[in-house]
Amino acid sequence: MSVRRAAAAGGLLVLPLVTACGGGADRAAGDGRPSQVSAAPAAGVVAPAKVEVIAGLTGCKAKIRVDADELRQGLCHTEKADYLITTFPEERFKQTWLDEASVYGGKYLVGSRWVVSAKPEMLESFRARLGGTVQQLRGMGPTPGTP
Repeated sequence: MSVRRAAAAGGLLVLPLVTACGGGADRAAGDGRPSQVSAAPAAGVVAPAKVEVIAGLTGCKAKIRVDADELRQGLCHTEKADYLITTFPEERFKQTWLDEASVYGGKYLVGSRWVVSAKPEMLESFRARLGGTVQQLRGMGPTPGTP
């Protein structure tokens, strides 16, 4: 396995940890449609941007976990929660990442060549600062309340 593929796979391995924070209730209500786009004042700076720029706008200093040709990913640790910021050199890499993440379900803040993976209640405050759309991804398996 190449280093790039290992790094990309490593980035996907943390998805269950981050999306597990969201709880199953969000998946039951999600219809896969993104919420409205926010024209955040800082959005011009973020679209597209480096992990470090996005982290600074959310109030943290990211620790880079993955630095590959297809993506860069940093972990932010704050008093409220831990969250991931992933940036991509091309939109097609972001779309591939989202397609793979859909297996895990959950909500994500998605912008131009970047994704923030955080607790759902944090995504709206980040959207106010970063712009983007909150997207609900469907997970695999039964939804809560189904046998």
